[in-house]
Amino acid sequence: MSQEHHFTLYTHTHGPNGWKVVIVLEELGLDYDSKYLVFDKGEQKSPEYTKYNPNGRIPTLIDHKNDDFVIWESGAIITYLAEKYDPEGKISATSFEGKIQQLQWLMFQASGQGFVAFPIRSEPYFGQVGWFMRYHPEKIPSAIERYQKEVLRVLGVLNDVLSKQEWLVGDKCTVADLSLIPWNVYALMDGGLLKDREVNFEADYPAFYKWHQAMVNRHTVKKIYAIRETFKA
Repeated sequence: MSQEHHFTLYTHTHGPNGWKVVIVLEELGLDYDSKYLVFDKGEQKSPEYTKYNPNGRIPTLIDHKNDDFVIWESGAIITYLAEKYDPEGKISATSFEGKIQQLQWLMFQASGQGFVAFPIRSEPYFGQVGWFMRYHPEKIPSAIERYQKEVLRVLGVLNDVLSKQEWLVGDKCTVADLSLIPWNVYALMDGGLLKDREVNFEADYPAFYKWHQAMVNRHTVKKIYAIRETFKA
């Protein structure tokens, strides 16, 4: 497979998990070509795509400079990029212990924050709120309340940790921090997942709020959200 770009990224115009990978690619200055799958047409389930990702989800990354190596699941993709293309530790841990802590937070993001596979199903917490608020055929207030409380619990976990340290791993922003950006944006701004609850993020979760603002104001993050905005037109 001869390609002009270093990477091909199969993703979605609004799926937060794909944008997590884009942030890391941009932070590392890596060349990539994004292929946006159209979920309404079922492109994520087509044989042309599932030959790369048998799970039929996004994102999937193909590394054309590594014998077209294919990797899917955003946490695994981010770990791959950090291990192979960030040897100096620009945005990743370099010690063994640091790498394990980094993996710990990537798994927290995947299992405790916000995987989503709309419009088919959605999990865990951030994704569940989105599902029951937007896609479920009937309104179930108890389900929305349950998962909104879990979103607040996750924010509380982050706020508690970040009240004691500036970043999640070590003394710098790493992929552990960056991986949480898109879902936090989805919850706090884009999705308004907590819009019907009286939450003052700056006052109620000050350490989390300060950390989140530091990341969304990074040049690379502003760049990718400017790109994302073009899909709303």
